[in-house]
Amino acid sequence: MKKKTRAFLKWAGGKYGLIEQIHARLPEGNKLIEPFVGAGSVFLNSDFDKYLLNDVNPDLISLYKIVKARPKTFVKDAKTLFVQSNNKKDAFYGLRHEFNQSTDPYYRSLLFLYLNRHGFNGLCRYNLSGGFNVPFGSYTKPYFPEDEIFIFSEKSKKVKFVCEDYTKVFARARKGNVIYCDPPYAPLTETANFTSYATGGFDVNAQANLAKLAERAAFKRNIPVLISNHDTVLTRKLYDEAEQSFVKVARSISQNGSKRQKVSEIFALYSS
Repeated sequence: MKKKTRAFLKWAGGKYGLIEQIHARLPEGNKLIEPFVGAGSVFLNSDFDKYLLNDVNPDLISLYKIVKARPKTFVKDAKTLFVQSNNKKDAFYGLRHEFNQSTDPYYRSLLFLYLNRHGFNGLCRYNLSGGFNVPFGSYTKPYFPEDEIFIFSEKSKKVKFVCEDYTKVFARARKGNVIYCDPPYAPLTETANFTSYATGGFDVNAQANLAKLAERAAFKRNIPVLISNHDTVLTRKLYDEAEQSFVKVARSISQNGSKRQKVSEIFALYSS
């Protein structure tokens, strides 16, 4: 496989480290559909003729559309936020407040990249009233991903970006397409009460509904679906109609980012 391309956003649960394993399982097709695109590592490291990339987070999709249309302007303007005077706690919380108050899509997109690179662990989290609430990350010199933005922009010429519920994205799929799903992770334990990165959550019912949609797409409409998730009793049961395979991944699963341990990931391939 050629040299891997990194996404320009930091992303919790991003798939950069699993690209080879995903490619080994991803069927061929004329279009890749991702209902949960996140930072886009699978898209960036694949070669389909067309892409339909969705995320329920409007800030993310708005950013991607702007980077696709105006990469040079975006890079020039975003760079002005990546200065040492903004890499301080007070400046970060001031800009986070501006982001939460602003309704201007372009300004929000610039701040979204700043918050992503200066916030704790690249998390993307909102409170119940929709306010971005990730704390300051205290990094020495946050990286400005200029090359990665231009690469993303160039590749996104093949992409249609949408922001809607994952169920609607499945309805857009046609024979010849392939669907890759990287939903918010099912909790590793019943007590690991996880919160979705976009408001609205993704509970056990949503996990079960996704598995049913995958079955329907593959077995009734002949559209293959690959899903990745934490390997748990729940996910093995939900994906019992799929061809299951497993891989160990090093992941930070605590508030303390330095505490990494191996967790098992499940791949569920639905194909007729």
